[in-house]
Amino acid sequence: MDYQLVIKFWRKSLGDEAFLATLEAELTTALGKAATLDGYDVSAKEINLFMFTADPRPTFRKTKDVLEAMGVLHSVSAAYRLVGGAQFTSVWPLRMARKFTLP
Repeated sequence: MDYQLVIKFWRKSLGDEAFLATLEAELTTALGKAATLDGYDVSAKEINLFMFTADPRPTFRKTKDVLEAMGVLHSVSAAYRLVGGAQFTSVWPLRMARKFTLP
């Protein structure tokens, strides 16, 4: 798995964080062997979910379906990079207005 896909949840856009309890299980089921979840990074402004995948765009499409079903897609931005790389390629929202960064 050559890529790291990062799903960024903006805290101020979330009603609460209760969905995180079931998100990992839902993603594991939806993604199967297409991705390996690698945990969270939590800060005051955002929550980042990391996963490794060989093909980030199809992996995000499956992830997007789960996020939409959980009602949190409006609170998300997503991007991927080569494992160990510094430059991200945005995949959501489609017309990202700002550069994707990690804290």
